[in-house]
Amino acid sequence: MNDQPLWSGSCHCGAIRVALRTALRCADLQPRACDCSFCVQHGAAWVSDPAGSLALECSDRTALHPYRQGSGQALFLWCGRCGVLLAAMHEDGTRQYGAVNARCLDRYGELGAAQVVSPQRLSADEKVRRWARIWTPVTRIG
Repeated sequence: MNDQPLWSGSCHCGAIRVALRTALRCADLQPRACDCSFCVQHGAAWVSDPAGSLALECSDRTALHPYRQGSGQALFLWCGRCGVLLAAMHEDGTRQYGAVNARCLDRYGELGAAQVVSPQRLSADEKVRRWARIWTPVTRIG
């Protein structure tokens, strides 16, 4: 997977870095702007690739803060120093996968316009199935 394109980025203060490897072309890495109140208030637009990999690196692990909202099944990760929302994660017992807030990627401007999505209309089980289908396997948080 190391020959896949790398999309990197960070929170505003740089305490947490993200690395998204993807098999998708830039034009196919389409941000999804969830229309729930939490994502709207954070201006989040999510990108992921089930054939890729996702890693988060923390210069200080205490900067990484988790938050659960809505159905409580997704774990949102944000920087406790600067307040930037970086990723959403889910663990199903056998694997952990997630999506990156595209707005924290260094090359965010190369992505297409975000498409509005409404996962809040899905049942809890439908959300988990959707995440398993479209989110990226997490390889490292640390």
